Amino acid sequence: MRIRNSIHLYAVLAIAASTTLFAQAKPDVINLMGGGFSSRVAEQNGIYAKYNLEVHSSQMPNSESMRADLASGKIDMAAYAVDNAVAMTLDGADAIIVLGGDGSQNELVAQPGTSSVQDLKGKTVLVDAPNTAYALQMKKIMMVKGLDPKEVQMQGGVTTPRRLQALRDNKELAATMLDPSGAMQAAKEGFVVLGTVPKDIGRYQSTGTFVMRKWAKEHEDVLVRYIAANIEAQRWLMDPANKDKVIAMLGGPRQAPEVAAATYDRQMHELNGWTKDAQFDVEGFKNVLKLRAEVEGSWGGKPPAAEKFYDKSYFEKALKLVDGKK
Repeated sequence: MRIRNSIHLYAVLAIAASTTLFAQAKPDVINLMGGGFSSRVAEQNGIYAKYNLEVHSSQMPNSESMRADLASGKIDMAAYAVDNAVAMTLDGADAIIVLGGDGSQNELVAQPGTSSVQDLKGKTVLVDAPNTAYALQMKKIMMVKGLDPKEVQMQGGVTTPRRLQALRDNKELAATMLDPSGAMQAAKEGFVVLGTVPKDIGRYQSTGTFVMRKWAKEHEDVLVRYIAANIEAQRWLMDPANKDKVIAMLGGPRQAPEVAAATYDRQMHELNGWTKDAQFDVEGFKNVLKLRAEVEGSWGGKPPAAEKFYDKSYFEKALKLVDGKK
């Protein structure tokens, strides 16, 4: 009996020691550019800390500099429109997508008084980069509605959060692509919605996390914990019990409460909203590749297999890690 009790005591002490060691371990630092809503939840709710991570997040000045910083190793990860990862591979960089998050509900928004997409002919529209992500969405919507994108001038360099203000400040900028909250706020101010991604393009994988493939292999443990934290955060934000808290996070001093509430409902219930466990929507991503092939002529107009750009193994390990903690 004494031997059995001693063995049990030693086991308890060993577990306690290992737990204390982990708690005292210095957090692994991740330099992240961007970060979807789940990343914000993970930071504010202490989920990154739970996984012994310290995530330093910065916002990109534009997508071209973000892609350059990731390729050069200046940052470890990027969490923006995953078409940027595709663009990197076309430029010769070995980037890989490891996590999803949400689809795109972006809308083509124009200055007050605009009656149709045809009114944009010969005018200047605002984008981030003219050959990636949301600019391709804009071009496709124009094509669907009978306007050749070559008949407009695209002014680049402005990221999504700053584009509505840019349209307010400069009436010579005819239109831009805005996310749901920005588009709804714009509509309240008299701007005109000319088209939407869900209606005019369909299923579309938008925001996700991508890294350099070499970095992922060398930092697998850190990457898996980062993904696990975001899975937990996505579960939290999609839990109906947290609705009021999520709406409060979506809102802000410049956004009406009803806009935040409507954004929440769209993200929870409509096409291209938040995905369960921040999963990568492979079918939506196939449409991303199809769009790039059609609009930009990439790969000779024939999109390659989605698996070339996405490695699901890290997500699968992270999902097991999350569920194993329950």
